Amino acid sequence: MQTTPMGPKCGVEVSGIQLRDAKGESMDAIRNLIYEHGVAVFRDQDFSPQDHIEFGHRWGGIDVNNYFPLNKDFPEIALVKKEADESTNIGGAWHTDHSYDQIPAMGSVLVARDLPPSGGDTEWAHMGAAYDALSDELKAEIEGLEAFHTADHVYKADGLYAQTDMGKNLRGQDLKTGAIHPVVIRHPHTGRKLLYVNGGFTIHFVGQTREQSLPLLQKLLDAALEADNTCRLQWKPGTVAIWDNRTSWHNAINDYAGHRREMHRITLSGEALAA
Repeated sequence: MQTTPMGPKCGVEVSGIQLRDAKGESMDAIRNLIYEHGVAVFRDQDFSPQDHIEFGHRWGGIDVNNYFPLNKDFPEIALVKKEADESTNIGGAWHTDHSYDQIPAMGSVLVARDLPPSGGDTEWAHMGAAYDALSDELKAEIEGLEAFHTADHVYKADGLYAQTDMGKNLRGQDLKTGAIHPVVIRHPHTGRKLLYVNGGFTIHFVGQTREQSLPLLQKLLDAALEADNTCRLQWKPGTVAIWDNRTSWHNAINDYAGHRREMHRITLSGEALAA
C-alpha cells in the first residue's frame, strides 16, 4: 500500500490495494491508518454490496443503523441518499456519528454508488490535532469534564429532520437516546488524547445547563475546525472512505441541488470510551 496525505493533520489516501481482498496484516495496516489519520480513502475499488458486508465482518462487527433507510437486499447497509427533488441531505453539519450511544460505533465504511455531476464532497476534521492545539488553560478547564450526548432533537418525530423533506425517509422516530462521555478521551488503540464533543449531538456538560455549557462548548467546536486540521474528499465512482468516529468529525456538503446522490454505509461496531 502507498499513502498520500489528504491534509496537513487529517486524512490519508491509500492506493495499491483492493478492499475486497484485504485480510490479516493488510486489515491491520488499514485499521492503524484510520486510527492515526481519522479517515482513509480508497479509489478505484471494485466493491460490491456483498464485498462491503464481508469487509465489515472481517473488521469485527456491524451495527445496523437505527435511523437511515436500509438496503432491502442487504439490510446491514444503510442508504445515505438524497433525491434530485429533495433539498435536505443527511449529515449536512459537522458531527461524529453515534456519540449518543453508550458504546459509540467505531466508524463507517462509505461507498459511492450514485454521484451528482459535481459537488457532494465530504470533509473531516481530526480530534487529536484539535486537542493538541488547545491552549494549556483550555486543556486544564476541560480536564475531567463529561458531556451529555443525544440524538433525540435530530431524529424524533418533532425533531430537526422531521421538519424537512428528509424526514419522510428516516426511521426510529420513537427511539430515546442519551449517553455521557468524557470531553477528552483516549483512543482505545493508539492511546492518543482526543477531543470528544461535537455540534450535532453534544448538548451540555454534566452539572451544567445547556445555556451554561454553550460558551465553552462553542469555543471547543470552533477550535476543532482550524484550517490545517481538516481535509476534503471529492467523490468519484469507485471511491470508498473509512473513518474513525473517535478520531474525527465529518460534514457532508449539500451543494448539488437538482441531482441525486446515493451512498452505501456500513457502521462498524465500537468499544466503550474512557478518559
